[in-house]
Amino acid sequence: MNSLIDKYNIPGPRYTSYPTVPYWDDSTFSPEKWKETVIRSFHETNAEEGISIYIHLPFCEALCTFCACHKRITKQHSVEVPYLESVLKEWKLYLELFNEKPKLKELHLGGGTPTFFSPENLKTLLGGIFETVEIAEHPEFSFEGHPNNTTKEHLQTLYDLGFRRVSFGVQDYDPKVQKAINRIQPFENVKNVTEWAKEIGYRGISHDLVFGLPHQTWEAMEHTIRKTMELKPDRLAFYSYAHVPWVKGVGQRGFDENDLPSGEEKRRLYEDGKKLLQDLGYIEVGMDHFSLEHDDLYQSLIHKKLHRNFMGYTSSNTQLMVGLGMSAISDSWYAFAQNVKTVEEYQKMVEEGQIPVVKGHVLNEEDLIVRRHILNLMCQLETTFNENNSFPELENALEMLKEMENDGLVEIRGNEIKITEAGRAFTRNVAMVFDLRMMRNKPETRIFSMTI
Repeated sequence: MNSLIDKYNIPGPRYTSYPTVPYWDDSTFSPEKWKETVIRSFHETNAEEGISIYIHLPFCEALCTFCACHKRITKQHSVEVPYLESVLKEWKLYLELFNEKPKLKELHLGGGTPTFFSPENLKTLLGGIFETVEIAEHPEFSFEGHPNNTTKEHLQTLYDLGFRRVSFGVQDYDPKVQKAINRIQPFENVKNVTEWAKEIGYRGISHDLVFGLPHQTWEAMEHTIRKTMELKPDRLAFYSYAHVPWVKGVGQRGFDENDLPSGEEKRRLYEDGKKLLQDLGYIEVGMDHFSLEHDDLYQSLIHKKLHRNFMGYTSSNTQLMVGLGMSAISDSWYAFAQNVKTVEEYQKMVEEGQIPVVKGHVLNEEDLIVRRHILNLMCQLETTFNENNSFPELENALEMLKEMENDGLVEIRGNEIKITEAGRAFTRNVAMVFDLRMMRNKPETRIFSMTI
């Protein structure tokens, strides 16, 4: 396994979309085209499956130096109400595109720090949305909670509004690592919020762990995993730290790069961490994610209903996902769109009655074919080709996969490709073989994090 990781640990996308954001073609995109695809997707799917909403709540009280999210650092909570008013105004602009009440199937609050906002203000925001929609029979409502500022009132308020899933960012319990990433977070805080969530009735509690952080050692990582097991969350995300300071700037230069684990050290963090999680009863689901057998994420994998979008892996699937808030990304299946990336510009455009998209990509027929294959590989670990879903470079792609087949990472049987158990760690590498836009225009400089 060591030699395979050395061989395949190269820069590559995480594939929360295809095409990936660096390969979006803005020349074919416009706000009007975006609206056309939203209307098309809404009419095709609202009656049956409904829609998803992602709300980006960007404020944080402190900067975590490992974070690559779009955020605004402030301790001034007076920003809450004006921002949420803008989100509701943006939502009304989308409502004007629909000629019937949307059926809301999935809702996620991300950030930033959603629990920066008071329970009362979150209730006002969600009430403003819920009064305009029909809520699906089995909705999936989730949010990201910071263990240091998530209160029992936050958890109860959101539970009463229909939320059943919450993810807590843990990262690492080692004080030295926490200091380096400016995330001082005692185990006691995580224990409190996890036990409150269980007591209230949440059924999809998740902890996020990150390997490859500065000063991180296997001893510290093992301690973090074993402490996490004391709380037994339903699912876990076990992410590789994506060190991309050339993209995110000063936030990811809060420590010396020499403090990061070496390639050999990071490989051990990944391999031994994954083995320990599995020994402790967690099953690998998709890429970077693990869950207990009872969890919806694992059940979706078994029943081939697992889906992946800009929120990561999800057990529900909608064709239309509307992203609200500064920097939020939306997906109509036929196009992607991203909102402007500053709070001020976002609020200004919404006040002027504009859906605040700044860039995007309209998918052509080839994009749609490739997107489906990459989604199949990322979610089901397999895909099948036929005369209706082929593309010009298919033979080249299959030729490139032969080496992976020789290494035991994939199986190729006729027109079917399957990622093996040994190949799960290299799912991103397999998907890259089908990334036509990247293959045709290989980056001259590094734009992605390492695949492992």
